[in-house]
Amino acid sequence: MPTYVYGVIVPGDDDEAVGETFEVEQGIKEPPLTHHPQTGEPVRRLLCAPFVAGTWSPLKSKNLLSDKKLREKGFTKYVKTNNGYEKSAGVGPDRIGGGSDD
Repeated sequence: MPTYVYGVIVPGDDDEAVGETFEVEQGIKEPPLTHHPQTGEPVRRLLCAPFVAGTWSPLKSKNLLSDKKLREKGFTKYVKTNNGYEKSAGVGPDRIGGGSDD
């Protein structure tokens, strides 16, 4: 959902003057706010440069850290269990810690 920036309209001669600004997450099809959600003051949506995530994103990191990718790159991944740590990817002992000598 996009985040929009709004500014409280300052009363006076200049229609472009805004005071306090705040951000609101809204759906693209939702109409713009006309009043501050808490104070009821008149507001208008401001134009701002969009935030574009560069080369890093949570989805990309999840893919890069998948068991398959880690195994392909030669890493071993262990997952904590009640009995120590169990291997989920890579080479090495099946279990470490937890009193098991596997």
